Amino acid sequence: MFRPLSLESSFAMPFYYCHQVSYTTDARKRLLSDPNDRYDAVRAPIEKLGGTLQSSFFTLGQFDVLVISEFPVDVSPAAIAVAFSQGGAIASIHTIPLLPLPEVRNLESDTGVPQTKSRPATAFAAAGR
Repeated sequence: MFRPLSLESSFAMPFYYCHQVSYTTDARKRLLSDPNDRYDAVRAPIEKLGGTLQSSFFTLGQFDVLVISEFPVDVSPAAIAVAFSQGGAIASIHTIPLLPLPEVRNLESDTGVPQTKSRPATAFAAAGR
């Protein structure tokens, strides 16, 4: 379950990402016919980088799956894209860093415009293209 830590916490704030994932045609067929864990192709690369899968949804539209992940340290969206592409089941992934509301409030400048420090904007990877 998604639980952002408060700014008052003595623990470091985790990093959250939204991943929009498209499976390859073969992977999609296997996932629909196999009643086992249908999110393994998404969970494995996240866990390989030290993260956890927080929430996942099948979607109707451009992407097959929407995933929310949590990492204890900042991981670049490019590193996430490379990890996903190594499994062979992912045709494309679009990763977007998420900012919990307390973090956005903390980053606001004197003008009230949110700043994102050094966090990368997004990364998009297409396997085999």
